Amino acid sequence: MSGNQTTIEPPGLQPSDLTWSDVLRDGTEILVRPIRPSDEDAERHFIEALSPESRRFRFLGDVKTPSDALLKQFTRIDSLHEMAFVAMVDTGESEEQIGVSRYGAGIDGTSCECAVVVSDEWQNRGVATLLMGHLMDVARERGIERMYSIDSTANSAMHGLATHLGFLREADPDNATQVIHRFDLQTGSRRAPGPDAPARP
Repeated sequence: MSGNQTTIEPPGLQPSDLTWSDVLRDGTEILVRPIRPSDEDAERHFIEALSPESRRFRFLGDVKTPSDALLKQFTRIDSLHEMAFVAMVDTGESEEQIGVSRYGAGIDGTSCECAVVVSDEWQNRGVATLLMGHLMDVARERGIERMYSIDSTANSAMHGLATHLGFLREADPDNATQVIHRFDLQTGSRRAPGPDAPARP
């Protein structure tokens, strides 16, 4: 993907509409916004700082250090077909990325695969619920009808998050170590984040 690719917002959705100030259940304020090309270094640090288990659950394999090509793919979004949101927290000295959610739409534009991951030290605080909630709402607004994720059967935190959000779970017919979580964006209504909302690693 070209390094000088221009991100184009679909009609009716401007960058200012896709930025939220949210408060976690412990009172911590976070900013959720679209990922930018300038986030490449932050995304690298974020991935490298994840525990081996969190990286394995996110990538369904062993990824220790993301390649430059992967980082460009992650931070340069074709927002006609993709979206990615980062959760940022003010540390007093700088902004730190603590989570990211993203989807990529299929060729027909009616379905998309999604993923979410949160820094280990910020898990179980509702970050993933907020990130997924915004992602699902934007996907629905853009006319996407179905959302799914492919996850490890060992990822109990993701199973809990998916259930909380209303996703249905089924076995992956091609891989016994994986499951598929599916959500109908047109007929389903996600559950609003609550004080007991689980978070995915």
